[in-house]
Amino acid sequence: MRTVRMLAAAVLAGAALLGPAAPGALADTPTPSAPAGEEAGPTEAGTTFRTAAAFRPGQEATAQAATGDYLYWVFPADTGERPTVKATVTLPESALRHGPATWRVDVYDGLRRRQPCMYGTQSRTAAKEAGSVQLACVLRPVRASADAWANDPLPGSYYVRLTVTGLPEEDLGQPFSARVGVDVSDRGGAYATDGALAAPLVPGATTAELAEAEEAAGRRTAVEAAAPEGGWSSGWWSDRWIWTAAGGVLAALAGIGGYALTRGAGRPPRVPPAA
Repeated sequence: MRTVRMLAAAVLAGAALLGPAAPGALADTPTPSAPAGEEAGPTEAGTTFRTAAAFRPGQEATAQAATGDYLYWVFPADTGERPTVKATVTLPESALRHGPATWRVDVYDGLRRRQPCMYGTQSRTAAKEAGSVQLACVLRPVRASADAWANDPLPGSYYVRLTVTGLPEEDLGQPFSARVGVDVSDRGGAYATDGALAAPLVPGATTAELAEAEEAAGRRTAVEAAAPEGGWSSGWWSDRWIWTAAGGVLAALAGIGGYALTRGAGRPPRVPPAA
């Protein structure tokens, strides 16, 4: 009876340890929207990678431009996050347009490699009568490190490019407005790796010597300026640590329980001494 109670206690202790880690590994944790009073997103967009307008997840970036222009924004993504880029284009009045228009949103990492979308409508054709078109791109989870030949998303800056890819030539140059935002979900240790980058992939990042000089002068480096809220994690933490610790505790409890079940099995029965 005592052994059964010990095993039951071990099972309950293991369940209590694994309980807090399971939701983080099985469900997304969306980044909350920017609270009221926080700095709003940019109201203009860049026209190249170098002039991309910076914003953070939870903010909404807006811009007004002429149909045919390329619009660029940039946002940070850290290890374990899976960004979802959403874009809404408000089209010119239907009476001014001459036919349908196809719009597209693309996402590039800090090395300017185009990242494929796991889900979402990356390109959509709007009918002549449509007033707006909505696009979305769900990226793969960001990894702490990857092989040199791989195209895996890595921590750093991510560029959003929005443009029209097909429309009647008469409609080029008509004004439109765009809204772009990014939601981030935490994928936890399911996509964690053992390695980590020396620094996030941020274009314009300085060398180590120049970074030290800038820090000594009290200036922020390019990596610091592009960091997400709370800074770069560099992949040092994931819920794999919780699972590893919980597994070790469960293994120890299982060993204790096994010993309790088997101890005394090889000993001869005790015989009371003769009177």
